[in-house]
Amino acid sequence: MHKTTQTLGEFIIENQRDFEFANGELSRLLNSIRLAAKVVSYEVRRAGLVDITGTVGATNVQGEEQKKLDVFANECFINTLTNRDIVCGIVSEENEEPIHITGANNRNQNKYVVLMDPLDGSSNIDVNITVGTIFGIYQRVSPVGTPVTMEDFLQPGNMQVAAGYIAYGTSTMIVYTTGQGVNGFTLNPAIGTYYLSHPNIQVPEMGRIYSVNEGGYVHFPKGVKNYIKYCQREEEDRPYTSRYVGSMVADIHRTLLQGGIYMYPKSSEREAGKLRLGYECNPVAFLLEQAGGRATDGFRRIMDIKPEHIHQRVPFFGGSTQMVEKAESFIREAEDDARKTEIEV
Repeated sequence: MHKTTQTLGEFIIENQRDFEFANGELSRLLNSIRLAAKVVSYEVRRAGLVDITGTVGATNVQGEEQKKLDVFANECFINTLTNRDIVCGIVSEENEEPIHITGANNRNQNKYVVLMDPLDGSSNIDVNITVGTIFGIYQRVSPVGTPVTMEDFLQPGNMQVAAGYIAYGTSTMIVYTTGQGVNGFTLNPAIGTYYLSHPNIQVPEMGRIYSVNEGGYVHFPKGVKNYIKYCQREEEDRPYTSRYVGSMVADIHRTLLQGGIYMYPKSSEREAGKLRLGYECNPVAFLLEQAGGRATDGFRRIMDIKPEHIHQRVPFFGGSTQMVEKAESFIREAEDDARKTEIEV
């Protein structure tokens, strides 16, 4: 770990001058996320000691069973961002509709919207596996002083001004970008301060780990199956190692630091894929690209996809550039073969 005494707060202030729209508001927004993350981290760490594990007996808009920590994390981030009067709107995995925030003076003056998954991987919380928060930040496209609109939340990922995740694991880390590279900060829980521990993170161009839920193999498209077989084949530089946690933050964190490819393809059971474009795929894609990696849906750059609705799902392939490009080649080849067969028939 890189040793430094620079704190996250100092880093945000020092680097805000490099941000195109710097006026202090984005710094305040990032500081609010930092604060909420500390509160959630505290609850995650004592989850086995208090009555905050298990379910609440309800499902969210995704049809997924809500965990008690899901609800707590969602309320914590929403309340922190709302009470500080920084954003004009929030989209959360846990809420069916966007949250419109008018501000203390009811004048719609705030400039940013936040899209977030407040507790990614929460199904793992009861078994003590790393979970996380994912967020993407956009400048609104509607005029300041008017109510926020749906178009503010349906911007392609290439319009993000900042994105990141918080990993709640053996340590709590914030990893984020404002388009000037990717940096990671580790929380010292004794004093409640984040310190720069992973400066200028770079994804290795080539890795030796593939990460996918192979339990769904039978339902994957042929191109994905062929790529997985390629990863497993014994060659000079293979087979690759298989690693899959089942928490996107945990798998992406490993991929950022060690290289590899993380895949969540479409399947015969989920034709659109499972991961959400707005608050999972786009923020992670921004991080990966800023760290020198690549993120696509198998055919298109993730951040160029124009969202059609706030909970839209897409396939996802991200990580080391060479590995993602290789996976894409298998997917395209299988699609081409399928089209040729259709024509011949």
